[in-house]
Amino acid sequence: MRYCLALDLKDDPALIAEYEQYHKKLQPAIEASIRDYGITEMEIYRIGNRLFMIMETDETFSFDVKAAADAANPKVQEWENLMWGYQQSLPMAKPGEKWMLMKEIFKM
Repeated sequence: MRYCLALDLKDDPALIAEYEQYHKKLQPAIEASIRDYGITEMEIYRIGNRLFMIMETDETFSFDVKAAADAANPKVQEWENLMWGYQQSLPMAKPGEKWMLMKEIFKM
C-alpha cells in the first residue's frame, strides 16, 4: 500500500534547515522503528514549510499497531518530541494531530 501524508513546519528558515539536517542521517533506532513495522519505503518532500510524506508498506503494516509501538518506544518518543519543536499541525488538524493522511483524488 502507498500512503501520502502532510504536515507543516514552523515557518522559520533556521528551524527548517535544522529539521532537514536531522533527516540527512536518520538515527538507527528510528529507522528500525519504521522498517520493523511494515514500512518498506518512506520519502519526505518539502515546499515552503509544507511537508509531504509518501510511505510504501507491506501487508503487515497497521497505523494502529505502529502508533502503539511508537508510544511504547522511548527512543521514538524522544525523536517525536524533538521533531515537534520544528513541526506544527495543519490548519484543519484536530488538537494533537500531526501527520494527516491525504485523500487520493487522481491516479493514472
